[in-house]
Amino acid sequence: MDASIMKASGFTRRDVLRVAGVTAALGASGAMQLAFGQGSPTQPRLVVVMLRGAMDGLSLVAPHAEAAYQQERPSIAIPRPGEPDGLLPLTTLFGLNPAFAPLMPYWQNQQLAFVHASGSPDATRSHFDAQDYMESATPGRKTTPDGWMNRLAAVLVGRDVAPAAQRLQALNLGPTMPRIFTGDAAVASLASGNAADDRLSRTVREATVTRGEIMGNLVSDDPKADAGAIPLSGLVRDATRLGQLMARDARVRLAFVPVGGWDTHANQGAGRGQLTNRFAVLAQSLDALAQGLGPRLAETTILVMSEFGRTVRQNGTNGTDHGHGNVAFVMGGGVRGGRVLGEWPGIETAARHEGRDLAVTTDFRDVIADVLEDRFRLGDASLSRVLPAMERRQRVGLYT
Repeated sequence: MDASIMKASGFTRRDVLRVAGVTAALGASGAMQLAFGQGSPTQPRLVVVMLRGAMDGLSLVAPHAEAAYQQERPSIAIPRPGEPDGLLPLTTLFGLNPAFAPLMPYWQNQQLAFVHASGSPDATRSHFDAQDYMESATPGRKTTPDGWMNRLAAVLVGRDVAPAAQRLQALNLGPTMPRIFTGDAAVASLASGNAADDRLSRTVREATVTRGEIMGNLVSDDPKADAGAIPLSGLVRDATRLGQLMARDARVRLAFVPVGGWDTHANQGAGRGQLTNRFAVLAQSLDALAQGLGPRLAETTILVMSEFGRTVRQNGTNGTDHGHGNVAFVMGGGVRGGRVLGEWPGIETAARHEGRDLAVTTDFRDVIADVLEDRFRLGDASLSRVLPAMERRQRVGLYT
């Protein structure tokens, strides 16, 4: 690597030499080929997909049996099951956006579960603050120096007895290191790009990024909700690459995928339209990730979250504004799926947060904690390191 490039990126020659152990290269066929040995095939893995911009969960898992849903969204409510462009039936209350049809087999095979009315106990409607709180897992506290996935990596590395060449690798997919991976544990970065591009061998970099470097990036005045996210346009391709990489190298046990494009203030659409089109890409991408993982899906948890939801009532431009409660969902190994979990508060006016938003009845950290306890077998002490300052703890029931 050219010395000027290393200087600009902050990497030393020693960092570049360390890349050899984790670099993925493409063969002539375009398939992932890894240079070094594999880790244990039985270790649990976690992929967190963050939908930056505040995804409208009421258009993804819609409470169509509540009269308020159609009344408050006369032009953007998804039609009922059985109607043209209508919802896919999940329960008597809820239906799934028709664009999520590629994921219905996972629902039917009980590998997919939704957690409705979930989110942060902090009521901010700022994209920047809400993403910060969700990635640090300390809602309302901006001084937390590290992200929860970095803390998880540190816990797992600390108890890992495998040879150094087979130790855990944490991986970020995207152009910038995110808040969730802030910290001292080493994190690799895989750039979004064309899978046929032989420059892939130069995009996977293992280096410890200092807290100061990441925090410096985070305190910029950039208001964009999608900051640091990869675009939807290449998500199927990138998800396929990530799945193939994780299938071939068991060392890659933690991955983060930030996806932009969810701030739908205008012309949101109903069973057809821009939001449903985005859901279609997301569903195809998650299916591609699962297909890429192959048998390794059995040991992988895919957790999808967004910083907050949208208003119950549509706005004057046929979109929705920043809200509160949302829906999270989990795919993969061990999930007792085929269920919509969480306490449903309803969307009648009296039940809404501040009279306008879906209330939060499940703390997003409780969803994470279910995964960490039941899949990663973290005890109380380790769980407290990853999710500090949790004042309450309720079982979501993802695995029970």
